[in-house]
Amino acid sequence: MARPPGSARPTRSANSRSRDIGGTGKWVDRRRRRPPERGGPMTGRYVLALDEGSSSARAVLVDTDGRIVAEASNSLTPLFPNHGWVELDPAQLWTAMRAAIDEVMARSGLTARDIATVGVTTHRETCLIWNRSTSIPVHNAIMWSSHQTDEIVQRWSDLGLDAEIRTRTGLRNDSFFSAPKLAWFIENVPGLKALAGTGAYAAGTVDTWLVWNLTGGREHVTDATSASRTALLNINELVWDDRLCDVYGIPQELLPEVRASNSHFGYLDPSILPGGVGHYIPIQAIIADQQAGLFGQGCFDEGSVKNTFGTAGVLVANVGSSPLLLPGMTTSVAMNIPGLTSYEVEGVVFHSGQTLHWLRDKMRAVGSVAEMERIAERVTDTQGVYFVPAFAGLCDPYWDKDVRASIFGLTLDTGIDQIVRAALEAMAYQTRDNLDALRAGGTNVTSLKVDGKAVCNNFLCQFQADILGMPVVRPEGLERTALGVAYIAGAEVGLWDAQDLVRETWRAERVFEPRMSSDRRDQLYGGWQAAVRSARMMPPAPPHPTNGTVSNPVPILAAH
Repeated sequence: MARPPGSARPTRSANSRSRDIGGTGKWVDRRRRRPPERGGPMTGRYVLALDEGSSSARAVLVDTDGRIVAEASNSLTPLFPNHGWVELDPAQLWTAMRAAIDEVMARSGLTARDIATVGVTTHRETCLIWNRSTSIPVHNAIMWSSHQTDEIVQRWSDLGLDAEIRTRTGLRNDSFFSAPKLAWFIENVPGLKALAGTGAYAAGTVDTWLVWNLTGGREHVTDATSASRTALLNINELVWDDRLCDVYGIPQELLPEVRASNSHFGYLDPSILPGGVGHYIPIQAIIADQQAGLFGQGCFDEGSVKNTFGTAGVLVANVGSSPLLLPGMTTSVAMNIPGLTSYEVEGVVFHSGQTLHWLRDKMRAVGSVAEMERIAERVTDTQGVYFVPAFAGLCDPYWDKDVRASIFGLTLDTGIDQIVRAALEAMAYQTRDNLDALRAGGTNVTSLKVDGKAVCNNFLCQFQADILGMPVVRPEGLERTALGVAYIAGAEVGLWDAQDLVRETWRAERVFEPRMSSDRRDQLYGGWQAAVRSARMMPPAPPHPTNGTVSNPVPILAAH
């Protein structure tokens, strides 16, 4: 793997315990700092937003009116080295983003002098460990959906940690989160356990890895929203939890410094952008992708809700200034900006848009995802077919890792039209599962904002409104995640007020009103619930032999 640009300089993480001086009682890192004046006055008038999901890396340019003027993307390819394992190549995580940056700059004709600041948003939970001196990872990144850490999770459960993890982090003891992945690296990469606490290695989620590369190995940082999805951050104090790090066996010397989402996170290495020499371009925002989408959708008030239909589907509700633990759901930091520190309750669907990709790529049932709307509308219903897409188990609100993907209700009359329609309907049913859990916890939801590529599908949006019995609101411009982080970063260099800009620019493109009768709604959703119960009654998949464990052992020289 190629080294990142510039020299890699070791940095030590620190566990700041400061409090927010703004009176909210929430933590803001005491070393949060404005970028120093370097290189003269700011000349840039564009924000470069970097958005890396689990299937693509995107670079987006946003002008001073808050509009996207250019973008470029490259796909990411997951790796499946063993049954149940899902990994990402760390080199590709960086090179795909670097290529997207090169392309968007070339397409726009801009240079470094035109860029005012950079914001970074990435998918959560996926993590990796690398050598600080060489910037070479010890293993592939373990993706959020991987199950190679199940034995560690079970061991922690046997130690009685489930309730403590839930109380301290707002999350669950589950392979979905970062903590067991980091423990897996330490326990399985030869030589790493002895060196993990020496400061020779760095760990992080994808945002941390990108910023490390963007700054030439000078910054080992993250923000509170990303950190709150690791099962390592204390959800009340917003610092790495000493007790859990100790019991997990994860030295805090590995972990990045946690800062507020609108902090100064370092400067781009001069090699990143054309004409970069002499231009000090600050990275002024890191925020996790679902939280960036919440900001971009204008969900600043307690009780506001949005659902993103991406590779996974994620329902996020702003629950105000204190964590809220609801059965079947998780709680995390929604926003950590001075004066706007809030928490979210979240319901994650492991396989949302990914189900459509499976039909296209594995089953070759359709030529493109775009044609699925037309296919679904060729029939009036699924003829009783239900698709439970539990390819890696069911996440919120079931938390059942052993359930297997299943299709129920097939007859000799069933064709691809019914199965495609059932896959799209499953995305909506799973959103209702989580919305019902949210409402059962006392949150009054009257409408649902949606975003993500899949909501271009009018059938999906209409069926979602029908099965919820409430309006579904699709905004103009579906890239709310990139815009959310761009608005936060731009505010820090004086381009705008971020919240005001969201309120001024957010507009509904279409509101889908429910048209289905309540009897029909109850009938269909009852069928879905029966299908889920049936899927959960199936025995777990038998164990598969693995093809080995890890790559090369850690070089002993890395400690020196």
